Amino acid sequence: MRVAHVITRLIVGGAQENTVATVLGLRQRPGVEVSLISGHTSGPEGSIEPLVRDIPGLLTRLPELVRPVRPWHDLRAFLALTRIFRTEQPDIVHTHSGKAGVLGRLAARRTHVPIIIHTIHGPSFGPFQGATANLAFTAAERIAARCTDHFVTVADAMRDQYLAAGIGRPEQYARVFSGFDLAPFLTAQNDPALRAQLGLAPSDFVVGKIARLFELKGHGDLFAAAPELVRGCPQMKFLLVGDGPWRPRFEQMSRDLGLEKHFIFTGLVPPTEVPRYIGVMNALVHLSRREGLARVLPQALAAGKPIVAFDCDGAREVCLDGETGVLLPPGDLSGLRRALETLAGDGALQQRLGQRGREFVKERFPVERMVNDLFALYERLLREGGTRR
Repeated sequence: MRVAHVITRLIVGGAQENTVATVLGLRQRPGVEVSLISGHTSGPEGSIEPLVRDIPGLLTRLPELVRPVRPWHDLRAFLALTRIFRTEQPDIVHTHSGKAGVLGRLAARRTHVPIIIHTIHGPSFGPFQGATANLAFTAAERIAARCTDHFVTVADAMRDQYLAAGIGRPEQYARVFSGFDLAPFLTAQNDPALRAQLGLAPSDFVVGKIARLFELKGHGDLFAAAPELVRGCPQMKFLLVGDGPWRPRFEQMSRDLGLEKHFIFTGLVPPTEVPRYIGVMNALVHLSRREGLARVLPQALAAGKPIVAFDCDGAREVCLDGETGVLLPPGDLSGLRRALETLAGDGALQQRLGQRGREFVKERFPVERMVNDLFALYERLLREGGTRR
């Protein structure tokens, strides 16, 4: 079985970590040949390319494959993918992310690849952008869907959104949770040395948020809720893990609110260090308005940390209200304040939610389960000969 995965770029992010984990897991399967094709990786998000760069014959870089819409680059990327597929003759092409998803599926169809699969890690259209962009992206997804045998979603919410937009048929969808190596999170500790390094006192109640410092990630909601939270709980600190172009804006916001001592900006943290930072958190918030299913939610649960999330996209599929955390309507600042105040004052509740979350994740999110489920899907589709019509 020859499988080619295609992704737009290998930045630090959930879709990219999912793809790399899948590729590395499939390489361990007897009789499976795997390749990974990616565009150039650059930017403040950091890169996970080193995880695959030095494995002989695995990674092919396509500098023409870029995230923005650039017709000349896009045409060259499409032609380059076509040449690669004609040469390698994969049995399966499995695409990820918006640009690579469209161009990769069209190139695979042109070269008569037997099975074409696309993973929807997050929505490419929705209320977070304008009508013109939504029209264009929805049209592109509908065209690419005609070349697609099967869709893999990281959350059922993605399936429902795409079906509502007339993309694919229900039988073409399968949910496969984005698995990861649980061990570092299951063993994460509240490290006193890291707390001291970050300026956190042992008595501080640490609210963590792990996300790119950019729009739609919900940092503004956290800043809006912070003054009242700190007045009620002076020991509350906000640990923002990640980097991005809006970092200067958020740093200025913390100063304008007089809360610069309550907001800690870690900057870019390598994925291997994320468990250490989750370990010093007392709770994690996820306030994004656009996310398929943020990996940080099950990662925090694996570390036994309760989560507070806005009910956006797939968050409700792991943030089970009253069981693993608190699920709130998007933008519910009063609910956000109540949830964090309650958690800060109730250690038993923290423990109960965290323990239930850990059990939930141990069953559903092992990376081995993700790879097994995808491999079983590959075998079934090859056996059945695909589902394109």
